[in-house]
Amino acid sequence: MSKQITEKTNLHPRNLHRSRYDFDILIANCPELKPFVAINEHKIETIDFSDPAAVKTLNRALLATYYNVKNWDIPENYLCPPIPGRVDYIHYIADLLASSNNGVIPTGTIVEGLDVGLGANCIYPLLGNAVYGWSFVGTDIDEKAIDSCMTIIENNPRLIDVISLQQQTSARFIFKNIITAQDKFAFTICNPPFHSSQIEAEEGSLRKVNNLQDKKTTKPVLNFGGQNAELWCEGGELGFITQMIYESAKYPMQCLWFTTLVAKQSHLSSIYKTLNKINVATIKTIDMAQGQKTSRIVAWTFLTEEQQQAWKFE
Repeated sequence: MSKQITEKTNLHPRNLHRSRYDFDILIANCPELKPFVAINEHKIETIDFSDPAAVKTLNRALLATYYNVKNWDIPENYLCPPIPGRVDYIHYIADLLASSNNGVIPTGTIVEGLDVGLGANCIYPLLGNAVYGWSFVGTDIDEKAIDSCMTIIENNPRLIDVISLQQQTSARFIFKNIITAQDKFAFTICNPPFHSSQIEAEEGSLRKVNNLQDKKTTKPVLNFGGQNAELWCEGGELGFITQMIYESAKYPMQCLWFTTLVAKQSHLSSIYKTLNKINVATIKTIDMAQGQKTSRIVAWTFLTEEQQQAWKFE
């Protein structure tokens, strides 16, 4: 059967997943993926993206094939992140750092990122280290999520010295108790909780499953539901990001670029107003798209252009 190649041009130019998945290579690296692969009505090899077990196994295959991550797993009911979209964020951060480094993407463990709310999947540190060699501190409020990430790291011993984990013990704070006086982060990265309540989160999961299956169900598939801390918080996405912005002002010289995903475009005007209140030097908005889903990264820095170029990556 001839393989039909369709390039996903909305993904970052350096993204390895702009073409259709090569299931022969993926199955060779992860044989447990094979039972989930079938030919759809368009005569194309694919998986059922409404099946959480299929999606998790695809992730395991992608991480093993392209990112040298072995034995990746997450506990039941935790979010399973789409790798192409997550690695896009990493590539855009690389471009952002290059803009502060005479156009050169800084690589290696000297470049340290702070992942706020890394979840049970550890995905951003795994990808950032695999692609650019960066090191990470990963934080989460959920002890079980931290334990899951520790297991992933232990299964990939080369990561032990480049990814460190720290539980945020207070739901009131994001950077407090995490950033110390000695820390200097090149960037922060965050996929904030989207919803403002558990009910809203469950409704969102239902919509996702119904869209994927093209049929209606009234019961959420729990693997898509995620845990409370992953999917919702008081104030939802805007409340979380607003808190993050105000806290970032307490660490203006300890991070080159603070960044976050912003799913709802309607939140941007409020986010910009808050950023202007704390007198940041520069705000950047980077548009992202994956399939029909659009999102954006908002990045801010307290450093002037001269201070940015003087930032030491070596």
